[in-house]
Amino acid sequence: MVVPELRPWQAARPHVARLANAVRPRLAAARPPLARAANAMKPQVKRLTTVKTWQYTAGAATAGLALTAVVVTAAGPWDSTGQRTAERDRAVALEHTGGADHGGDSGTTGATPEPAPSASSVLAGLGGATNTVKPAPSAEALAAVLAPLLKDQALGSRRTAAVVDVATGKRLYGAGADDALTPASTTKIATAVAALSAMGPDHRLTTRTAMEPGTGELVLVGGGDPTLTARKDAEGWASLRDLATKTAKALKKDGVSKVTLSYDTTLYAGSGLHPIGVDANLALVSALMADEARTNDSTSGTADRAPDPAADAARKFAGFLADDGIRTTSPGPSKATGRAQTLAEVSSPPLSALVERMLTNSDNDIAEALARQTAVATKVRADFDGGGKAIRDRLKRLGLPVSGVSFKDGSGLNRDDRLTAGLLTALLAKAGDPEHPELRSVLTGLPVAGFTGTLTTRYTPDGAAGVVRAKTGTLTGVNTLAGTVVDQDGRLLAFAFLASDTTSKDAAQAALDKAATALAACGCG
Repeated sequence: MVVPELRPWQAARPHVARLANAVRPRLAAARPPLARAANAMKPQVKRLTTVKTWQYTAGAATAGLALTAVVVTAAGPWDSTGQRTAERDRAVALEHTGGADHGGDSGTTGATPEPAPSASSVLAGLGGATNTVKPAPSAEALAAVLAPLLKDQALGSRRTAAVVDVATGKRLYGAGADDALTPASTTKIATAVAALSAMGPDHRLTTRTAMEPGTGELVLVGGGDPTLTARKDAEGWASLRDLATKTAKALKKDGVSKVTLSYDTTLYAGSGLHPIGVDANLALVSALMADEARTNDSTSGTADRAPDPAADAARKFAGFLADDGIRTTSPGPSKATGRAQTLAEVSSPPLSALVERMLTNSDNDIAEALARQTAVATKVRADFDGGGKAIRDRLKRLGLPVSGVSFKDGSGLNRDDRLTAGLLTALLAKAGDPEHPELRSVLTGLPVAGFTGTLTTRYTPDGAAGVVRAKTGTLTGVNTLAGTVVDQDGRLLAFAFLASDTTSKDAAQAALDKAATALAACGCG
C-alpha cells in the first residue's frame, strides 16, 4: 500500500500534522490553478455554537460537489498506484449508487467494483490548508453538541458513542462508550485491523493448480481468495481464466491433454454456512470461489449465490481448460498431497486493496474470508469460532480495549457480535498511528459521505458530503456508524455511534448522519 506523502503544517506540532495529512493530503504544488480553484470554491461551514446549527447549507454542499468535480476531474487518480478513481467517476458522471450493506441491493453499476477510493482531494479542498493546528475539542463542548443529537428517539432505546482525538489517542467524549452493543457491519473495521496486523498489507491470497505424480489428477487448490474472478475482464483481480491458460500451457509442455480434475478447499475448516442461514448477503464461506459465487453480473450487494461455491468455480475452471485444449473429468472434492507439483498460480491484489474493497462496499464475503485468513495466519482453527477468536486475540496484542467484546463472525451479520464505541474509536486511532502504517488502508477504505460505497446516497444535499468518512452498520433494529472527520479546527477525530432497538432504518441513519455532520462542523477547541 502507498501511504500519502506527509507534510507538517507546523514544526512545533509534527505529530498532529502527520496524522491530519495522512487522510487529508494537500493539493499538489504543481497544480496552482487547481489549488486556486479549490480555495475559490471552498465552502465556509459555520462553527457550532448551538446544536441547532449542525447542518450545512444546501449552497455549501453544492459548492462542495462542484469543487469535487474541479479537483478530481483535473487531478485524476491521486495516489501513486493510480487505483482510486471512484470519486472522479462520481463527480463527472454521477451515475453510481451505494455499495452493499447488511440487506438491500447496492445498485452499484459497472462490470467490477472500483478499488476503494480516497477522498484526499475533496478533503483538502473542503478543509483547506492551514498554518496552525488548534487544540482538540473540549469534552464539555463536544457534549453540548452531541448529547442532544444522540437523544433522538430515532436512535432507539440504547445508544452509545465515543469521540477520540486521533493525534493523541485521547477520548474526548463518551456516552456508554465501554458498553458492548451489536455492532452490525462496523465489525469489519475490527476484522480489517486484525487481518492487516496478522498478515501485513502486502500479503496476497494465492489460488494454484497442482499435479499429483503418476495419477493424472490435477487439483485446483483454493487459497481463500473471494475476489478471484471468472470474468473476461479481471480488472486487476486474480483471474480464473488466466490460471487455466497457465495450467494448460504447463500440461501441454509435458504432453498431457486430459486430466482427472479435483478441487481442494481444506484451507478452511468447519461449516461454511453462516448462523443466519442461506442469505443473499453472502455465499457459503469456502476457500475456493469465483466472483463470490454470484449467479449474476453483480459485484456487490445482495445476489443469489451458487449452492456450492467450490464446485461452481471448479466447473468454470474445467470449461476454461477445455477452451485451451485440455479435457477433464467432472470435478470433485479432494486434497492436494505434499508430493503434488504446482503447475500455475494467480494471486490477489495486496491485502490492503482487499480491505479497502471490503470496507467501501461492506463486502461480507471478503470479511468472512479475512477472519478465516487471520485464523490461518495465527494457527487457529479456520472456522467461524476460530476466526472470531483470532480477531480478538490480534486486537488484544495491539493493546486495544477488548473487555466485554465478542466476535462471532468477521462481517457483523451475526447479532451475537458485541463491540463497544470505545473499541471502534481505538481501532480507527490505531489505524492513524504513525507507528502502524500497515493499518492505513482501514482509513482509506472507509466510505466517503456522498461519494462512495455505502455512503454514496447519504449526506446529500445538505450534509457533510466529502468530509465524513465512515463505516456503516445496518441490521433490523440496529444502526451504527464509525469513522473519521476533520473538524473546523483541523483536528482529525475518530467517532463511533451505536444504536439498538431502532424502529426505522431511514430515521436512525438520518440521526447518525446528523451527529457526524455536527462533529465535522464543530470548531470546539
